[in-house]
Amino acid sequence: MTNFAQALVESARAGAHRTAVRQDDSALTFAQLDKAAARIAALLHTRGVAPGDRVALVMPNVTHFPTAYFGILRAGGVVVPMNPLWKAREIAHALRDSGAGLVLAFPQPDGQAERAAAEVGAQCLVTDSTFFEAAVGTTDPMAGVVERRGDDTAVILYTSGTTGSPKGAELTHRNLATNAATVIETLVRVGPDDVLFGGLPLFHAFGQTCALNASVTAGATLTLLPRFDPARALEIMRRDGATVFLGVPTMYTALLQAESPGNDVPQLRLAVSGGAALPAEVLYAFEERFGVPVLEGYGLSETSPVAAFNPPDRPRKPGSIGLPVRGVEMNLVAEDGTPVAPGDIGEIVIRGENVMKGYWNRPSATAEAIREGWFHSGDLARADDDGYLFIVDRKKDVIIRGGYNVYPREIEEVLYEHPAVLEAAVVGVPDEVHGEEVAAVVALRKGAHTNAAELRDHVRERVAPYKYPRIVTLTDALPKGTTGKILKREIVVARDRREPEE
Repeated sequence: MTNFAQALVESARAGAHRTAVRQDDSALTFAQLDKAAARIAALLHTRGVAPGDRVALVMPNVTHFPTAYFGILRAGGVVVPMNPLWKAREIAHALRDSGAGLVLAFPQPDGQAERAAAEVGAQCLVTDSTFFEAAVGTTDPMAGVVERRGDDTAVILYTSGTTGSPKGAELTHRNLATNAATVIETLVRVGPDDVLFGGLPLFHAFGQTCALNASVTAGATLTLLPRFDPARALEIMRRDGATVFLGVPTMYTALLQAESPGNDVPQLRLAVSGGAALPAEVLYAFEERFGVPVLEGYGLSETSPVAAFNPPDRPRKPGSIGLPVRGVEMNLVAEDGTPVAPGDIGEIVIRGENVMKGYWNRPSATAEAIREGWFHSGDLARADDDGYLFIVDRKKDVIIRGGYNVYPREIEEVLYEHPAVLEAAVVGVPDEVHGEEVAAVVALRKGAHTNAAELRDHVRERVAPYKYPRIVTLTDALPKGTTGKILKREIVVARDRREPEE
């Protein structure tokens, strides 16, 4: 049986009464989670979901997420997780692109998922307590798990690029299983007695593999926090006896600044950082305060995501993403694809059991990203004499704000929808709180009138809250090269135009 949903079945068999997932006062044992997922699978079949069909999942970190996630997989479906902060236009794009005909959505006050589903003609099931009590509770559990091959698509994660609209990275059942096993067995070394802090978004590859899939496979407990707040995170970790903290750099910074009664910190055994580079001073300060080693890793949605990690049994190098993980090869290459000389900077290319199947229905994008079996990451790095890799820059123009990827082209396209905008460029600027902040520089059409606040609001109404530019600068013209291409490296951002945090 190669369907990854079998991992939950086996953990329920081995430790039925162990707590699988917790969200404050709501908790499910492995037996309860397995049965609930089986009921979801049966319900999906009654709704016409067949093996290989895509089912969208729009939920924050609540206990319904793992129930629906493993229910979709158990039914043989393909999970299409989406950020619950997305607006209807973003959800609608992913629904159209993936062909998902059914959406499982957590209740939203503004009903963005329902609006998107209606727009594209998909079914939308709002997964509130009534849904689980009425629809799921009265459905007989599906016996067994639908057979899937290891190379069948299990999850489609939407990721964008610097050109074009978001693309769906197809991760297979084998991708999920092997990457979770690598996390458990050789990196974090998770066991049934561990409690993992679930503050990373489960719709994202980092949280999905390293928190949800690793904990379920290992028979460990995952304690969830729907929206990260440092004080609540400390409270939850102390209350539930968390042993492993998984986070992005902004979470580490926030935890260091958070008040802790009597300096009463969680008794962690390990902390893992990913998503962006963790400043060395933050790493050392966190280790000193919490008395726990911090290990950094590296990955992308297209690599399931873990590709490199600082091994727990070898010397750790702050600032380094470590070494390739088990079953993965990584090289540094020049523009022409040839290996760079030792010590030189090159693009990270990756191949192995973690690399995606491809981009959903995007053969040309797949061929561009995966060449001769190697996935081209777009990240530039150098290697030291021990083979440890250090990221030095990104070829891709992505902005990483608070651990979330923001793709300039997407925000620029929204700005261009405003009738007053002639040209727009979106760039990232350093920020002490979020790592990077989104900034827009805009030139207006002749005779047009608007202001920074209006443009900011125009974008804010159309994209997820973490994406819109807090800094907007109006200019007469954007710098351009001889070919007319906007030269982002020459853009000057007026930092005093920043919008105060809400």
